[in-house]
Amino acid sequence: MLSPSSAPVAALAPAVRDAARRAGELALPYFRAGAQTAAKLWYKGHSSPVTEADIALDIFLKSHLSALFPQAGWLSEETADDPSRLEQSYVWIVDPIDGTRAFASGHPDWAISIALVKGGRPVLGILHAPIHERLYEARIGEGAWCNGERLQVSEAEDVPHARVAGPKPLIDRLERHMGPVERLPKVPSLALRLARVAEGSIDIGLVSAHSQDWDIAAADLILHEAGGRLTGLDGSTPAYNKPQPSHDEMIAVASRLHPRAIGAMRA
Repeated sequence: MLSPSSAPVAALAPAVRDAARRAGELALPYFRAGAQTAAKLWYKGHSSPVTEADIALDIFLKSHLSALFPQAGWLSEETADDPSRLEQSYVWIVDPIDGTRAFASGHPDWAISIALVKGGRPVLGILHAPIHERLYEARIGEGAWCNGERLQVSEAEDVPHARVAGPKPLIDRLERHMGPVERLPKVPSLALRLARVAEGSIDIGLVSAHSQDWDIAAADLILHEAGGRLTGLDGSTPAYNKPQPSHDEMIAVASRLHPRAIGAMRA
């Protein structure tokens, strides 16, 4: 167990990285590439899939991370919300499997997302994509990394013909006001979509309304530390650990391209 003074970021990072990897190992027996998951599957609200793997990872991560830093609150997609989190300076924000639909159907684009948030903003973000064998990590003010290599957003100097991933209606809107773009396949895991902007393989990532804190908190920090921005279409920076952890439409892009791209989305 770490004290509040030693917990922030650097002291926690190795243990959180290890927890993400161990969670990936727990998930792999349920995953079947190109086929239906071996896990039991059901739906929340008749539309949002959940598997027994989501629950198993959630239980493991809550136990492990809370033991590492018990002073932090907890917010997870698969745990009943405890309003006491709003009273905590720090909160863990976790999606045990971001991209459950992909996981359940045998698509490789799913990830384990872990963020530690302080004062409404992430200070530590870990994103582990087991099938791709990629572990993304960022600490506030210290850069972003994937498998030990420094991440940097795309060096593209202009927005036309940019590589764009996201929902079709949002890409249509972008093209109407900006010109042709290269449409990439939609990345089922929103966290991975943002991480790929951070690593430069996507120039612009678009995000529908109603994403949740656990979808984006870790990837937001990874993108920020790689030289990018995730904002609402009004230019606002997401704030986390609010009573309602939901967000409006957003855009993820290199900082230097942000004004032009967001202008096109708002036109």
